[in-house]
Amino acid sequence: MANVLIVAEQFGGAVRKATLHALSAGREVARRTGGTLHVAVLGSGIGPVAEELAGYGAEVHAADAAVLEHPLAEAHAPVVAELARAVQATHVGAAATAFGKDLLPRVAGLLEAAMATEVLGFGGEGAEVTFRRPMWAGNVLAEVALATPVKVFTVRATEFPAAAKEGKGAVTTAQVSVDAGALRTRYAGFTEVKSARPELTEARIVVAGGRGTKGDFKPIEALADELNAAVGASRAAVDAGWVPNDWQVGQTGKVVAPELYVAAGISGAIQHLAGMKGSKVIVAVNKDPDAPIFQLADYGLVADLFKALPELAEKLKKSR
Repeated sequence: MANVLIVAEQFGGAVRKATLHALSAGREVARRTGGTLHVAVLGSGIGPVAEELAGYGAEVHAADAAVLEHPLAEAHAPVVAELARAVQATHVGAAATAFGKDLLPRVAGLLEAAMATEVLGFGGEGAEVTFRRPMWAGNVLAEVALATPVKVFTVRATEFPAAAKEGKGAVTTAQVSVDAGALRTRYAGFTEVKSARPELTEARIVVAGGRGTKGDFKPIEALADELNAAVGASRAAVDAGWVPNDWQVGQTGKVVAPELYVAAGISGAIQHLAGMKGSKVIVAVNKDPDAPIFQLADYGLVADLFKALPELAEKLKKSR
């Protein structure tokens, strides 16, 4: 049986948005293989999360135990691997988030499975399903076939629509036999960066700045606040120490696909474009009319961001 197992990600009792996109990818693989979609959710006190996921029509397996309270890949991986064997999954996937990138390679190792990362789409049918993934910073798209009986993959969430609720699936309890005392890693703590702005990967609107800001992100942040948007940045701005690492958008940062992406003072290097080209509407503001970002933008403004962004923020304020 060519079943599909998607590993859900939850935090603070809520399903992460990226998981809904991974569920959509899982549905497509199940359709291509003719199998059944299963979902694994791990943690402590996750009953309500499991019931919510069941609303998407998949069979949900809830691994609820104190040892799984924190997202330690060493603890979670054997549970997922055992569950994959139990449901006879030939495909095991998750969103390509920090959680998924940490967990799935360990699962692949335990299952002796080949793995494809950052998958953008699928091809083929039945046992011949292939995985489309970027290489060379997105300059090349490869169609990859995995030769092992079990195939493991992570998907770039921005390339798949969020799954819609579809019937009601069953919720079953997954067995957990992890010895907490034998783990070689431990959860030291989590320091949350609190912000009144939306989280970058979940925001409907993102305003991002790059080298053209010269380190002054005040116009970027002012416009973002008027739009109730998240703030992003190019790698150049992060490497210069102007803004925190968690603002970085791009191949080596976060991949986003908001409804509106405003890129100010960003030239449009391929590494940055790889992280935001899935945005529904892209607006570019740059003094250089030949900046590569204009080739991707839906709307472009050749202007000084220090003049254009405050004017735009002021107009938005007056329009209220």
